[in-house]
Amino acid sequence: MSATLVEIVKASNLKLKPEDDKLGFGRYFTDHMLVMDYSIETGWTGPRITPYEPIALDPAAVIFHYGQTAFEGMKAYRTEDNRILLFRPEKNFSRLNASSERLSMPPINEEEVLEYVKQLISVEKDWVPTSKGTSLYIRPFIIATESFLGLAASKQYKLVVILSPVGSYYTNGIQPVNIKVEEHYTRAVRGGTGMAKTAGNYCATFNAQTKAINEGFSQVLWLDAIEKKYVEEVGTSNVFFKINGEVHTPELSGSILPGITRMSVIEMLRSWGIPVSERRISIEEIYQSYEEGLLEEVFSTGTAAVISPIGELEWQGRKIVINNKSIGAVSEKLYDTLTGIQTGKIADTFNWTTEVN
Repeated sequence: MSATLVEIVKASNLKLKPEDDKLGFGRYFTDHMLVMDYSIETGWTGPRITPYEPIALDPAAVIFHYGQTAFEGMKAYRTEDNRILLFRPEKNFSRLNASSERLSMPPINEEEVLEYVKQLISVEKDWVPTSKGTSLYIRPFIIATESFLGLAASKQYKLVVILSPVGSYYTNGIQPVNIKVEEHYTRAVRGGTGMAKTAGNYCATFNAQTKAINEGFSQVLWLDAIEKKYVEEVGTSNVFFKINGEVHTPELSGSILPGITRMSVIEMLRSWGIPVSERRISIEEIYQSYEEGLLEEVFSTGTAAVISPIGELEWQGRKIVINNKSIGAVSEKLYDTLTGIQTGKIADTFNWTTEVN
C-alpha cells in the first residue's frame, strides 16, 4: 500500500555522523523522527516526520504515573549492493499492537505505520551504516499523554519512532557467555505483562542483572514466578537448548515475550529438518541432561545479538559447562544464516526481508 505523510519538516542543522567503529549501541540518534497523535475522539492522526527533538509533556501525563507504554526494537541493514533491508517488520508492528492491547492502549494501522517508517528511513538513509555487523536500530514506542491522575487508561497517546545507528553486538566476534540462574527475583508472571514489550518489564530486571554482572556473569536466566522451577528467558532474550539432537525452547505461556528472532529460528530449524519442541522445561531437566552428557548447545535469541551462544550456566552453585564453552554448530549456522539473510548476502527463501525504496 502507499501512505502519504501529512508533513515532512527537515532539520535545519544536521548532526555529524559518527564513524562506524565508534557507534556502540543506542548512543547516537539521527536527525529526524516520526510522530503521530491519538485522541479517543479522532483516533490516530497527524503522521509527520520532524527534526529529532525533546517531547514536551504535562507533569501529570499518565505515562509518568501509571506506566502506559509499549515499544518495539527492529533494524534496517545495508547490503553490499547498497540496498536497505528490513527484517520481518510486519511482525514487529503486529506485536506492538498485541502489547498495546494488553496495556489498554489503542491499536495502530500496522501497514500504514510501516509505510511511514519506510519513509522515515528513506529520509535518513545516509545514517544506515555500511560496516560489517552494523545496522540502523529502529525504536517505535507509544506513550500515554493525557494529563490525568486517576486509575484509568489514558484517552490520549503519542506514537514516536526514533532511529539509532548501532555497531556490532560482538566486539570480539561471537563468543559464548556465562549465565547465572536467577532464583530470587522474578521478571514476569502468567497473566501479567510478560508477553508485552513494555518498560516495566525491563526495569524489573536491573537488580538481578546488576548482581549477576558484579559476580562475573553476562546475564541471568529467569525461572517461572510461581514454582521457581521452569526456564523462561535469558535476560530479555528467548532461550533454546539442544538436547540429544533436538532443540527445545520454553512455550509461550503469557509470561514470555514472543520474539521475532525466536519465531524465525524455530521456522529455520524445522526447514533444516531439526526437530524443535516448544514446552515447559525445568532447570532440573537441563542439569540432568548435562549430567548425562546430552546437553549439546544453549543459546539465546533477540534483535540486538541475533544469536548469543551460552558457554556456562550456574545453578545453585553448580556449573553447567556447555560444549567446552565453544559455539555450537547449530548456533553458528543460525547466526550466519540469519545475518546473511538480513544483510542480503544469502538468498531470502523465506521472504522475510522488505526493501526500503
